[in-house]
Amino acid sequence: MVKRKILNEKHTLIFTPHFPYNTKSKGRYKALLGIGGNIGDVVRRFEHLFWYFKRSSFVHMVETAPILKNPPFGYLEQGDFYNSLILVETHLTPQALLRYMLRVEKVFGRKRLFKDGPRTLDIDIIFYENVKMDTKSLTLPHPAWMQRDSVLIPLSMMKGRIS
Repeated sequence: MVKRKILNEKHTLIFTPHFPYNTKSKGRYKALLGIGGNIGDVVRRFEHLFWYFKRSSFVHMVETAPILKNPPFGYLEQGDFYNSLILVETHLTPQALLRYMLRVEKVFGRKRLFKDGPRTLDIDIIFYENVKMDTKSLTLPHPAWMQRDSVLIPLSMMKGRIS
């Protein structure tokens, strides 16, 4: 069952059986993942991703946020995006978690056409514990997360603590 709640003319919250979701912590490293997409049935893809992660030995899902439908940023000549957040626990290092997320994106059909372009699934690491880093492949916390409604609105709906 999918329920929708219109926040304003630009933003709609979508509630599905697994967005939001909350369970017990297992006490590993916590990471907040941002998920998004705007190609195909993204809400259904998020539900498939939920079950993919439930079966994963690399991450333990602790909590998800409702799904937010919102306008694109950067490249504006494309459809609205659907975004949510997933709080996970993992034994992976930040770099190993990034490699795993890139593999998951490929499993779900991600093709990188151009910056801020349309996509089936995008997974970003927003936070990893209290780690701060800036390398060629990974910046933590995720740059500009504080300016993005696609992070701030779902984050405001979450109960859990990031670190």
